[in-house]
Amino acid sequence: MSKFTLAKPEDLSGGFKDFFDTIGLTGGGLVTKGIAAVIAVIAVRMLLQLSSDPKGALRKGSMAVGTLFVAVILALYGDTLFSTVTQAKG
Repeated sequence: MSKFTLAKPEDLSGGFKDFFDTIGLTGGGLVTKGIAAVIAVIAVRMLLQLSSDPKGALRKGSMAVGTLFVAVILALYGDTLFSTVTQAKG
């Protein structure tokens, strides 16, 4: 029988740093993705709580869609946006 391997073995003896290097995230990138996920959950909750009043629903719905847009942009480009803040030169 042939031995089936799903992935090559990785040396994770360095702890979290090695783990984040294997998944392609830094600690700051992980925090940024977590913040984006929380904002996305808040936006979806805002969408689910729309009222039956058309004017109020339109205003709250557009605010929820805008919040969801901010969460998506933060998830995609957050590490690039905040990299200049963490790599300040003094």
